[in-house]
Amino acid sequence: MKKLYVQIYLTVVASLVLVVIVAGAMWRFALDAGPGAQAVEMVGEVAAALLPPPQAPRDEQQRVLQRLSSKLNADFALFDARQDLIADAYAHPGTRQLVPPEPSSRRWGGWRGGGHVVGDGWHIRLPDERALVVRLPHPPSHPGFSWVVFLIVIALAVALAAHPVVRRLTRRLERLEASVNALGQGDLSARVKVHGRDEIARLARSFNRAAERIETLVHSHRMLLANASHELRTPLARIRLGVELLKKDSPDKAMREAELERDIAELDELIEEILTASRLDATVGLETRETVDVLALAAEECARFDACTLGGDSADVQGDPRLLRRMVRNLLENARRHGAPPFDVTVRRDGDGVRLQVCDRGRGIPDAERERIFDPFYRVPGSSGNVGVGLGLALVRQIARRHGGDAKAAARDGGGTCVEVTLAS
Repeated sequence: MKKLYVQIYLTVVASLVLVVIVAGAMWRFALDAGPGAQAVEMVGEVAAALLPPPQAPRDEQQRVLQRLSSKLNADFALFDARQDLIADAYAHPGTRQLVPPEPSSRRWGGWRGGGHVVGDGWHIRLPDERALVVRLPHPPSHPGFSWVVFLIVIALAVALAAHPVVRRLTRRLERLEASVNALGQGDLSARVKVHGRDEIARLARSFNRAAERIETLVHSHRMLLANASHELRTPLARIRLGVELLKKDSPDKAMREAELERDIAELDELIEEILTASRLDATVGLETRETVDVLALAAEECARFDACTLGGDSADVQGDPRLLRRMVRNLLENARRHGAPPFDVTVRRDGDGVRLQVCDRGRGIPDAERERIFDPFYRVPGSSGNVGVGLGLALVRQIARRHGGDAKAAARDGGGTCVEVTLAS
């Protein structure tokens, strides 16, 4: 009973057997009160009208029964109140004699004028307390055996029909269980084949989406760790070299200290971006949701850069101000590092959302590479400027999507690149 399909299967069979038993009982009751019983009741009314009174001689009562038996082609037996035989008549010689019911039988106390099955005949209680037992040309068979056969046939039919249905249902659950176990053992490519549109199919789709997200997160974390370890070596090496040079007296000591501070700032920024990316991967929604004026936020960040011009309209969004500020700063830092001034920042209302655009006058990005610059630590092949290095634009897209939008890059008329971000209000 530990197997789910066995439990479901037995539940279905037991439920339908119960239905069959109830239906059989109702059928048995209907048989008692059906057309056969009505016909016998009519015969009883005719016999009661034709039979002489109880005080009449038995020969006279015998002659009446003989005429009824001949006319109706049925067997009759008449008993008094003490169940002693008064007269009988058989239309079919050699048939079994009719007998009255036992005194203790509940059938003997039936309704007056009513009919009940007694052995292979029908018992009718006459108004004068006499009992008439009638056997029709086609005597009513006792329904017990037929009912048992009917029950067995229905049960077998239900059992045979339910087994493949239940087995098909639970087999899909077993495949889902196997995929869950495979995922738990480290097979991130484990998926379930979806069949149908029922609850199990929806569960399979949910599992596939969860497995795909887990695989994507694990892959991105592995790539992030590998690339971050590579990228961290460069500033660490420069810091180590700077520290060694600072140990020596040199006239350019101040310049070396400034370079060392820049390397430390670069290392700190890279670590901050790695932590931000990991935090975004680990959470589903926004940790903080406030009303943020994107134009005001862009103006604050634009003021930190030379040759940065701002235009557009005031536009509010519901989001995390810290993440939105990081997004705008990364856009401007990307334009400064890999583009060329002037930098134009534009904020516009776009239907139910906000469109933020940062453009530069740099060399631009090849069409085939514009989508890949949003990958973490991606480098444009053959580019001396290391366009796309780091997590800057990757974080921009993550933050934009977390706020119901997206990010894309396009060529700027006259040369340069425009990175455009959409945000939901």
